[in-house]
Amino acid sequence: MKLVTYRDDAGAGTLGVLLEAERAILDLQAAHCRLGGGPSRTFHNMQAIIDGGHEALELARSLIAAANPADKVALQGPGQLLAPLPEPIQIRDCLCFEDHLVGGLKQWAKAQGRAELNQQELDRVKLTMSRPFWYTCNRLSIVGPDETVRWPRYSKVIDYELELAVVIGKSGANISAEAASSHIFGYSIYNDFSARDVQQDEMASGLGPSRSKNFDTGNALGPCIVTADEFDPYDAKVRVRINDKIVSENNTGGISVPFEELISFISFDQTLHAGEIICSGTVGGQCGLERGEFLSPGDTIDLEIEGIGRLRNHIAPVL
Repeated sequence: MKLVTYRDDAGAGTLGVLLEAERAILDLQAAHCRLGGGPSRTFHNMQAIIDGGHEALELARSLIAAANPADKVALQGPGQLLAPLPEPIQIRDCLCFEDHLVGGLKQWAKAQGRAELNQQELDRVKLTMSRPFWYTCNRLSIVGPDETVRWPRYSKVIDYELELAVVIGKSGANISAEAASSHIFGYSIYNDFSARDVQQDEMASGLGPSRSKNFDTGNALGPCIVTADEFDPYDAKVRVRINDKIVSENNTGGISVPFEELISFISFDQTLHAGEIICSGTVGGQCGLERGEFLSPGDTIDLEIEGIGRLRNHIAPVL
């Protein structure tokens, strides 16, 4: 299932299932009411269906099977779909693709006139990939598909990052790698917008990113959450379009830290909660830093992961 949060006729965010073949959205709450069940807490919003677990998903599947045209809303275009999980419980961003780290460091080296990474940079790669690392993102700065990103006035270097987002479906601590897959609700696309000029100074401090990542509208999520049973996170083609032109492509199969190991490591004596999002870090080559070409005001950035969909956002035309 591809679960979405969409804007209903009253302008409110409503939980639905994307029926791509029909170019429609099934309103789960409306379908539940029509079948005599009345309103259900399970379909109040995305967090509610996540909290409902396996039983909630089975109920949603039964509603799809019994869907009536009266419960469907036409898929109309930009502005209809919102961020599927507008206020996640938590967002953690990791670095699971070694080739992204190496590619970024090579660009920094090139900017300094060096053809190869120095020993300090090689040591950084070794350390970073020796165990999972992450930082906590601003969970209140989420935007959805086709929303405008307002670039912060303190930055002039606009970058994007194509990432795979894992949505935790079952709370737990000390989760084994073998059991981790049972804690995954689904997957989405995450665009980790980055103020690269500010990030360089922040990373040098040793404290990690802050203003370079956590500005308003700086985290994009969508267009849906595809349930874990319908998506293979280790074999999905990805591509980036800027102003409708494909500029890069890759596959998630290059991941260096599997999500099961990541979840196990993060949950060691720390509870992961249903509704948290864990992001993979940038898929190799899928950001401007690695390509040596950044965004400009007025650009449209379009991230695609096959099996999930496309996440388009617009950069505000005036900084």
